[in-house]
Amino acid sequence: MSLSIVQSVLPGGVVEIAPRGEIDVDTAYEVREAVVEVLAKSRPARIELNMRLVTFIDSVGISAMVAGFQTAEVSGVKLVVTEPSRFVHRQLWVTGLLGLFGAPEPYFAGATAAPEPEVLPGA
Repeated sequence: MSLSIVQSVLPGGVVEIAPRGEIDVDTAYEVREAVVEVLAKSRPARIELNMRLVTFIDSVGISAMVAGFQTAEVSGVKLVVTEPSRFVHRQLWVTGLLGLFGAPEPYFAGATAAPEPEVLPGA
């Protein structure tokens, strides 16, 4: 499977990088290059790496994310992961890197906010 990456500017000077597909030994460099490209054009308030549509990531992909984080940090820009797929969340947790990327909660397709608790009469 291939990897595609979409970049967009969000309100507040935030740039979102959204990879889709598999981040592995063949495609990991694209993630790091996307971060470098953003930093070459501007200094955003923050870079959000939206990992919702990433179906697989290996150790080389994780290394590319860390390299992107370090590149952003040297430039004075915070890089965080948003909406990691369950697979990505698990890999970041297992490697001990979840906190480095802002400790995001995993993305669950179709998830909605928890319903308000029902208040019973006399309670």
